[in-house]
Formats: sequence, structure tokens, C-alpha cells
Amino acid sequence: MSASKRFRNRRALHQTIAAVIVVSSWLFSLGWDSMVEAASENHCQLTADEIATKDQLRQAALQGNADAIKSYTAILFKHADGLRRCRSQTWPPEQAIWLRMYPCDVRPGAIDEVMDRIVNRGYNTVYVEVFADSQVLLPPADNPTPWDTIVRTPGDSNTDLLAQAIQKGRQRGIKVYAWVFTMNFGYAYAQRSDRTAVLARNGAGQDSTAVVHDQSQAFIDPYHPQARTDYMQLLQAVLRRRPDGVLFDYVRYPRGTGTQSAAGNVKDLWIYGTASRQALVNRGVNHKGRALIERYVTQGYITANDVLAIDKLYPQEGSPRWQGRNPPATEMKEPLQTRYQRLKADIWHLSVAHAAQGVLDFLAMAASMVQNQGIPAGAVFFPDGNQSVGNRGYDSRLQAWDKFPPSLEWHAMSYGVCNDTSCIVQQVKRVTGTAPAGVQIVPALAGLWGKNYDNRPSLEAQMEAIRVTAPKIRSISHFAFSWQEPEYDRERRFCKL
Repeated sequence: MSASKRFRNRRALHQTIAAVIVVSSWLFSLGWDSMVEAASENHCQLTADEIATKDQLRQAALQGNADAIKSYTAILFKHADGLRRCRSQTWPPEQAIWLRMYPCDVRPGAIDEVMDRIVNRGYNTVYVEVFADSQVLLPPADNPTPWDTIVRTPGDSNTDLLAQAIQKGRQRGIKVYAWVFTMNFGYAYAQRSDRTAVLARNGAGQDSTAVVHDQSQAFIDPYHPQARTDYMQLLQAVLRRRPDGVLFDYVRYPRGTGTQSAAGNVKDLWIYGTASRQALVNRGVNHKGRALIERYVTQGYITANDVLAIDKLYPQEGSPRWQGRNPPATEMKEPLQTRYQRLKADIWHLSVAHAAQGVLDFLAMAASMVQNQGIPAGAVFFPDGNQSVGNRGYDSRLQAWDKFPPSLEWHAMSYGVCNDTSCIVQQVKRVTGTAPAGVQIVPALAGLWGKNYDNRPSLEAQMEAIRVTAPKIRSISHFAFSWQEPEYDRERRFCKL
């Protein structure tokens, strides 16, 4: 390129930057109250002119122009203040979006553009995916966990995408949560020879990769100490970045397909990992109780003859006992069949409760670490994940969200599909009718702005229906950024920007 041509290109760039700065200064001179009022009528979304001005300033700032950098910083501050004021006047006060980040986001300006687009759409909270599919959003140099890091390029090994996302989000008035999978540690974890004993297993000896259609899912035994150690190390690294909150997802067991979507037999439960099985046997409080539990888990059932056999093994003991079981004082004098039927029902309920308690204990352990540092924590769940499935048994996920600690935010995945808002509202009502007083409920909605999608009404329609039905709800999230910006998300993912 000739010197004269380079000079003309630089002059054109400087003229563009100057024009953008003039426009941005003109926007700042407008009445900000009127801009906030107009934005509140449009769910706090910015106008096309405001978006274009900010985009041009960001691109110019990337070229190193000092005036552009100053103006870009100023417009970020103005938009942050406008977003804060708009959301204070608009329901819901907190509107969140779910965001996955990619290795390509290490490029200069990439996270700035993502966060700008989030502000443009009126969101003031973002849930950044930090742990999923056996990968963590931590730099390799600070990844003490047995998972891979999303940043793999040697030259970018010190790039801290999570820390950058938190810093750049806050610069724009956005709260940044760390969104982490909980009991689903991912396929790569399941392939480690030193972690096979950590996986949850059913009565056929299978781990979840053998029965779930998405084989990337590998669920752990929540009673296994190695699983707890690995997860706590991950949380410690995440918390060093001081996110505005931590959101726990996959707080459950896997859900199988077809007949495996319900658990009607003890061997359907994910309690056959060595740690979980031993913990279940240890719930017996006398010899009879422990022996009967061991037979039940091994065989998948008990018979009246098993009850008689246990009586003969421990003739000096009364009724079989385990945690939570308080049989009638006269039980040993009852007919064998009466005793057997009661024991069969009691031991099944014990096994289900044991499986569910493992999930609750694992969540409580993780959440307490977060909350002890003064950081809010939330748990994601399906409103129908804690109920029976006809006469086939319990939903195999055993997601006992109604027993989640009330100190957590309850993020209900209200993804009902029925061509209107009725099923979505019904899911939200089930949660609001169950949650203790004071629990912050955050419905998670799936859909698009301004149009129906996948047999779901627009996000506006869904939110309005929830506002009318449950006006005390103060926060709603939308899944996901990739749905709102599909083309841009693909370009980010494959570094085509």
C-alpha cells in the first residue's frame, strides 16, 4: 500500500471517530429522564441509534484512539445509569440472561461487545457459564481441578475470561453470576481412570453415560468424598474472582428416557455407587435394620422370608430400625404379612429419601461455601422434578426442590410448552404455592422477544402473564443469549468475527 493511500485511510478513520464522538456528545445532551421513560416502555432496551453509536465508539476505541476511548467509557457509564434507573421503574426490576462463553472470547474487545449487547436488550444480570461439560472458565495457570479449561491456546494461558466478564459486566451496571453445573461433572471426568468410583450408579452397575441420551452427562455420587473435594476446589477458584452470585444447575440425578424416566424400583435409583450404598446401609440403627437394607439393595426387593431370616439372625432385637423409622411398639407381635408389607413400604421410602438427601446435602455444602463469603447463591430446578409419574414411581431426577434451603434463590425452569402461557404460569404457581415465605423465586423462561418460538409465546407475553399472576416476583431470567443472538453467537463460537 502506498504512503498516500495509508494517509487517506488514517484520515478517514479519524474523521469517522470524530463524527461518532460528536453524535455521542449530542446524545448525552438530550434529556436523560425522557430517554429512561421511553426505554421503560420497551423493556429497557436501547434504540437502534444508541446501539449504533456505542458500536462505532467501541470499534474506534479498539484502534487506540484516546478520544474514542474516553467517549466510549462515557457512553458505557451513561447506559449503565440509564439501565439502573429504567429497571427501577420497570417490572421486573432484575432481568437476567444466560450466557455461554467460548475460547474465541479471548480476542480483544470480544467480551466488551457481548456485554454491550446484553445491556442493549435491557438485561442487568447475566449468568455466565463457568463449569459445564467437563470444562471450566478458568485460566490453565489457576485451574486446580480435574477438568479441562475453556482457554486452551498456549499464548492465552493466563487469560482470565471469568474475571474479565465480571469486571466488564460491572462497568456496565450488570451483575455477573457464576453459573456452574453441580452433580453433572461431564463426560471427560467419567473417562478418568482415577474417578470411576466417584460416579453415581444404578442397580445394573451403569453410570449415567450408559442410559442418558446425551452422553456428555456424567453424574457423580453425591456421597463420595472425592466428588466433594473436587467440587470444593472448583468453587474456591471461582470465588476468588468474587462474582456477584453463584448459580447451581443440575442439582439432581439424570433423567432417563422412556421407562427409565421414572424410578419405581430400588435398582432404578442412583444409589449404587460405593459411597452412597454404604451410607444407605449405615442409616440402619440396629443390626436388623442394616441387614435388611443390605438385602434389599442387593436383591432389589425383600420377601417375607427375608424378614423371618433377619429375625432369626438377631433374635434379641425388636423391629428393624433405621433413621426416620418409628414402628409401632407392638410390631413384632403382628402377623408376618402385616409386618412385611409395612417394612417393604418403609424401606422403599427410605431408599428414595436417601437418594434425594444426597442431592440436598451436596447442594447445602456448596451453597454454604458461597454464602459464607457473603455472596448470594441460587439453585436451578424443574418444577415437575420432585413428583411421582403416574403409578410408575418417582421422577428419576429426584429433584427435591421443595426442600431446598430458603436462604437460596429458587430458579424455576418454567419451560412449559402448550402454545400459550397457561402451562408456564401453572409451573410458576406451583413454586410460589410451595416456597416458604421470603424465598426469592426467579422463573427462568425460554423464548424470543417479539415472536412465538417452539410453541412458546413471546417473552413479553410470558412475563406479562407471570406479572399478573405473581406480582411479588422481582426477578426473571431468559434462556439464553445464544437464542437471542444466534448468528452472532455462532460467529463468536467459531472465531468468524
